Amino acid sequence: MNTIRSATINDLDALTRLLDGYRQFYQQPSDVDAARAFLRQRFGQADSRILVSEDAEGGLTGFVQLYPGVSTVGLNARWTLNDLFVLPECRDKGTGRALMEAATQLAHDHGVSRLILMTQVENERAQHLYESLGWQRNTAFYGYLLDVK
Repeated sequence: MNTIRSATINDLDALTRLLDGYRQFYQQPSDVDAARAFLRQRFGQADSRILVSEDAEGGLTGFVQLYPGVSTVGLNARWTLNDLFVLPECRDKGTGRALMEAATQLAHDHGVSRLILMTQVENERAQHLYESLGWQRNTAFYGYLLDVK
């Protein structure tokens, strides 16, 4: 049975490996040093909330990362669930579901009105999980991206 808890700076090494695996899932080259620096910055700036799944031996098996934001229209807080990753060998064991449920509970505990996320069109496995947890596909708005360099 996995335990879901907030990540701490003491998780940096294991979380770095998870983040690097997450990035590789999205066809990014492995870059452990950059992943570590990114996480160190998140912890230093405290600008995201990271939950981890820990197995009985204390190893990290997955993570979810949320970024706080606000809605001007809704006049309330909304968080972006930006990242969800579970080690391949730990999938189909409820880890992703447990992380998503813990993220929802954390948002509720902090008075957050809405969670939002985006996923790749091809990522049907994740879409099935999200929809099974009550998430609804946004059909009212288009998403746009602009790379600024």
